[in-house]
Amino acid sequence: MELHLSSQDGVPIYLQIVNQVKYLVASGRLAPGEELPPIRALAEQLLINPNTVARAYRELELAGVVTKRRTTGTFVSAGASPLARRERLRLITERIDALLVEARQMDIDLETLLELLQARDEALHAAARQEK
Repeated sequence: MELHLSSQDGVPIYLQIVNQVKYLVASGRLAPGEELPPIRALAEQLLINPNTVARAYRELELAGVVTKRRTTGTFVSAGASPLARRERLRLITERIDALLVEARQMDIDLETLLELLQARDEALHAAARQEK
């Protein structure tokens, strides 16, 4: 599991972990039943305090994304799938908001942005068809 943390964006580290794990689950990159790294191991990998990882794991457990098994570790919940669609929509909405803000800052109107999105979607579909 690879996570990327930023101290520049103002989002608390534990919340960055929560959001990224939710994204990984919602996108299917973390499957139900898959084990998350132990708290200490993830803290060492990310160079952060283990308490921060423990807090993130607690938040994920409260949200029903993971389940903790006392002696074996922390696992993606089998019941995380109902979260998947709602979480995917929430995550994509955040990205859309960021895109809209950036487009406004660059003086790109909505119509141009929509045309660009349509063109990129068509290009991605064409590339996917060529790979098959």
